[in-house]
Amino acid sequence: MLSYERARLCLAAWTASWRRPGPALIRDLRRRTAFLPFGCHHPKEKMAKAIQARRLEGVDQNIWVEFSRLAATYKTVNLGQGFPNFSPPDFVKDAYVEAISGENATLHQYTQAFGHPRLVEVLARFFGKLLQRDLDPLKNVLVTVGAYQALFCCFQALVDEGDEVIIIEPYFDCYEPMARMAGGKPVFIPLRLKVTKSGKLASSRDWQLDPAELESMFTRRTKVLVLNSPNNPLGKVFSRTEMEHIADLCVKHDVICFSDEVYEWLVYDGNEHVRIASLPGMWERTVTIGSAGKTFSATGWKVGWAIGPDHLLKHLRTVHQNSIYHCATAAQQEAVARGLEQELGRVGKPDSYFVYLPKELQRKRDLLIESLVSVGMKPIVPEGTYFLIADLSTFKVDLPPSEEPYDFRFAKWMIKNKRLAAIPVSAFYSFPQKKQFDHFLRFCFAKEDTTLKAAGDILKEWSQELQNQ
Repeated sequence: MLSYERARLCLAAWTASWRRPGPALIRDLRRRTAFLPFGCHHPKEKMAKAIQARRLEGVDQNIWVEFSRLAATYKTVNLGQGFPNFSPPDFVKDAYVEAISGENATLHQYTQAFGHPRLVEVLARFFGKLLQRDLDPLKNVLVTVGAYQALFCCFQALVDEGDEVIIIEPYFDCYEPMARMAGGKPVFIPLRLKVTKSGKLASSRDWQLDPAELESMFTRRTKVLVLNSPNNPLGKVFSRTEMEHIADLCVKHDVICFSDEVYEWLVYDGNEHVRIASLPGMWERTVTIGSAGKTFSATGWKVGWAIGPDHLLKHLRTVHQNSIYHCATAAQQEAVARGLEQELGRVGKPDSYFVYLPKELQRKRDLLIESLVSVGMKPIVPEGTYFLIADLSTFKVDLPPSEEPYDFRFAKWMIKNKRLAAIPVSAFYSFPQKKQFDHFLRFCFAKEDTTLKAAGDILKEWSQELQNQ
């Protein structure tokens, strides 16, 4: 076979002698070089310029990719990634089917860039009712590809180079990389666990911010505070008193709040979800982020939204139109709109899905807590969300030494040896804090009872093994 270097020399010789190779020679040269290994090139032809953009440095790892792959490889009972394995409510599924099978051809074409008309109209009415203000569907609502894209638009539109972003730990893992990609500087403050009575399970309400420590985080460079209530992974629902303190500091220091409220309907034990945008002085400085996936147990639909004042949302719209332009129409946005229209008249009533779902999930939460306690883990009872975290401090397993945090090694060992998947909680902390919180796992209880029973059976058998040792 004619080598790359030999072919290069042949062409150089022809060029030097001003001889033009004939068609037969060109065909022969192509034939001989066609099977050279892919990427074969002269050593001096490597790119001298850096390939990766600097904004991606240190943010290229993603826990969901790694642990989803492990869970699938070992065919686990998966209480790791946060999605229900039960169906959305029938009225939403019926709306989905009707939307894609009906005669309205426009539902299969491009729609309004910042949200399907029917969806933004009902979102404006729905959240206008909850926030007790008139909302303009074209100025105060932006529909996005899931809450994830709403968050991305927030960071890209409103965080600039050198801006400080206060993030409460533990935090949903995308906040930090999104802040860094926008050029911002994350400033972290942890929720701290208060000492609880011996023999009593701790609650997520026992994890609290230190008011003085929080106030010390605000500087003249602080641009944004990211708030997640109910909180993933902890399940904490910030009380009205806690919210008012945060709001006062945001107003005092002229700071924007990104309020991630995707679990707004999943609140247990009679706790109250307080919308920070409803507090004095906060509407004008808050972007509230929601999710149809969490609202209607249809996470794969990837429909989210941002609600807020036009002077903030207009910048999100600029990012949105220059990234995805608009979201899917018929199957997702139309069906979500119809679902919200039906729920609008039921808010707070017994027949509301938003009343039924938290009752059902609270029951599932309690089933999982019982199973975890039986094996010696200490769950933190969550006030909201799909999740609870469990303390492994008294439940050690001999694992090979590694630079990875203990909870990462434990979670991987549990997947491989017990066929049970969970997520290490240190993934939800900044690097300096990881070691202090490497003895927790996050479990998702938004699962069919059969899945929770299968997990319970694994834990029960495990407990018996430990007793026999």
